[in-house]
Amino acid sequence: MFKIVKITTQKNNKERFNVYVDRGTADGEDYFFSVDQDVLIEFRLKKGNTYTEEELKEILYKDKIKKAYQLALKFLTSRMKSEKEMREYLLSKSYEEEIVSIVINKLKEHQYINDLEFAKAFVRSRMNQQVKGPLLIRQELQQKGVSEEYINEGLKEYSEEKQIEIASQFAQKFAKQKKGLTEYQVRQKIGQTLLSKGFTLPIAKRASNELVIEQDEQELLLAVMKHGEKAYKKYSNKYEGWELEQRVKQYLYQRGFRVEEIEAFIAQYKEMN
Repeated sequence: MFKIVKITTQKNNKERFNVYVDRGTADGEDYFFSVDQDVLIEFRLKKGNTYTEEELKEILYKDKIKKAYQLALKFLTSRMKSEKEMREYLLSKSYEEEIVSIVINKLKEHQYINDLEFAKAFVRSRMNQQVKGPLLIRQELQQKGVSEEYINEGLKEYSEEKQIEIASQFAQKFAKQKKGLTEYQVRQKIGQTLLSKGFTLPIAKRASNELVIEQDEQELLLAVMKHGEKAYKKYSNKYEGWELEQRVKQYLYQRGFRVEEIEAFIAQYKEMN
């Protein structure tokens, strides 16, 4: 048995209380433990009351749940969390699985954790803040432990129309940054990049094919010269004459240059060399 001789409010947290008991020391009181105010009220802790060892264990157990719950709420302040994220976080703070499960059930009861709403919010966030397609977002939600059912529901927030809008905006910005490439190369790189960002092949193709690319003639000339000279350097050690010329033409054609552009470069190159 232990008898409470004093209860004081903590200086840095007005919702927690220090409990002192009489251990028979010269001072007559010693600090024993601290509890949340809800636990204080639930067990009617007050000066003069006595408690058994079993009652003490229950008090401390309930207080541990309360502390874990408060920690969980603090973890939620930055953004919504999935159930898996919350479970892993609390376990990392050395709380037992039993306490973690109790806390998570309480959080779900109060709708602080809801994997369906989390999936919807996550999709909207990725859709509005990043260039990411549904395939990559699905993968991220899977990593966060969200069920396939909820992922499918969440991805309904990302309409095909919105995917095309975002992919097309990316394509326009990407094309402006890629100087010295042929139209074919630009479209190819756009398609490849959109696929790597999680867009489906039909969306990537549409965004690439519908893009209007305006190329300056001077830029195009510089591009064909750059790639043409590279091709001559690559094949000149193995081929010469007509065969070398055909290799260079094939190289340039595969990179999207038009026949007239290739012929003009070949003629200019021969003249200069």
